[in-house]
Order: sequence, then C-alpha cells, then structure tokens
Amino acid sequence: MSMTKADLVERVTEAMSQTSGPMISKKDCARVVDAFLDAIKDALKEQKNIEVRGFGTFKIRNRKTRMARNPRTGAPVEVSARPVPVFKPSKELRALVADLEMVPEEG
Repeated sequence: MSMTKADLVERVTEAMSQTSGPMISKKDCARVVDAFLDAIKDALKEQKNIEVRGFGTFKIRNRKTRMARNPRTGAPVEVSARPVPVFKPSKELRALVADLEMVPEEG
C-alpha cells in the first residue's frame, strides 16, 4: 500500500481541479510536483533545512563513524562518517498518524 509519484500527481490534479476548475493539466501538476521535490533536494544538497508548517522538517544529520559487521562473513567493517537526510514530522502529522488503525503490512 505505497503511493508513487504518479499517484501523488493524480491526487494533486484532482485537488486542483476541484478548487480552480479543470484548467490545470496532469502534465502541469507533474511539473509542480517535480519542482517541489527538486527544491527540497537542492536545499538539502546545500545543507539547508526545509520546514513545512503542519507537515514536518527535512534536514541533514551527520552520522558518526561506527563499526558494523559484514552480514556474509561476520567480519567487522568500519562505516565512515557521512551526512544523511532525515525527516522529522510535525506534531500535527504525528497526531494524525497516531489516530490511524494499525493495518498489517503485506510481505
């Protein structure tokens, strides 16, 4: 039960057509979604945080060097320090998700 970018574009197109009429095409909505995602990627690449009120914050966290194990051989492997993107949901989003019923995942 995952949502793809195409599904997201479809939902945005539906929402836009309800509020502003059928003036906006699916292709235009796809451009808007792509531009939004590219803006987030570019900001993260520049080490900037992105805060979307009522949704959450995207930011870069620096991971420390650590020791891990090769799952095949069991040999210790050093994983170097690196920046990783993280998402912290807002209080509103956490509350919204907390009210959902648990649905078993398909696997």
